[in-house]
Amino acid sequence: MINIYKLEELTEEATNEVIESIHESVAKTSGLFGNAVTYLRKALPEIIVALVILITGILISKLIAKIVGKAVSRSNVNGSAKSFLVSLIKVILYITVVVMALSVLNVPMSSIITILGAAGLAISLALQNCLSNLSGGFILLFTKPFTTGDTIELDGSVGTVRDIGIFYTKMMTFDNKTVFIPNGKVTDAKIINYTETPTRRIDMSFDISYSADFDKARDVILGIIKEEKLILKDPAPTVRMSSHNSSSVTVDVLVWVNNGDFLTEKYNMTEAVKAAFDENDIEIPFPQLDVHVKENN
Repeated sequence: MINIYKLEELTEEATNEVIESIHESVAKTSGLFGNAVTYLRKALPEIIVALVILITGILISKLIAKIVGKAVSRSNVNGSAKSFLVSLIKVILYITVVVMALSVLNVPMSSIITILGAAGLAISLALQNCLSNLSGGFILLFTKPFTTGDTIELDGSVGTVRDIGIFYTKMMTFDNKTVFIPNGKVTDAKIINYTETPTRRIDMSFDISYSADFDKARDVILGIIKEEKLILKDPAPTVRMSSHNSSSVTVDVLVWVNNGDFLTEKYNMTEAVKAAFDENDIEIPFPQLDVHVKENN
């Protein structure tokens, strides 16, 4: 038979152990809570200052970002670039505010700066090409070697700029091809902007034979220039002999037009000169080779 007295003693002993364990847990919890309360009482001024810095800094950051957004809107920066720039400024300002608040709470800044630096280095190594294009995009947006709508020559392509993005510049060529050029490559390339100035010079060359009358050919070309309404009178056009070739004489024709009339007038002049030369019997030679046969006696 089970000893009832011994069972009661065991039950009582287990109960006492449970009660003692509960008392110890309560004491530890009370101690931790008391320490937390004591720490909060001591650190309350710093916490209040940190909260004030955090809230005020966020409000000021939003105000600065709003001001920057309005300033960027007045420029020729496109919508995606504007939103990215404003968001980037917000992130930088928010990080600065958080670091300032943590410094008030005596959080070691060296550890935070080390972590941020390591993270920044890892990101920069992983996204090296993207960061190159990103920095190139900002250089283009602020230096403005060209703007949307300009006709430029870039990386072997000639066309109209449709969009200057953060990472890519979008061009539309004259044969209706869309070209995306990385901004990192754009900033390192030679850029020819054909619409930077309102006027542009057309440089053309026409060959006439040695037997043709140069003065007559020159007068014919000047007559065509006088009749062409798209050619500007100032600066004055130039029609001069430029070189003596193996089978022809080259006549250079330099005329000025408005940018928008460049291609039209170039075609007009080319067609008109050919027709006028044919009408006035001015020969346009093709390469010739004179062969002299020597007879042996």
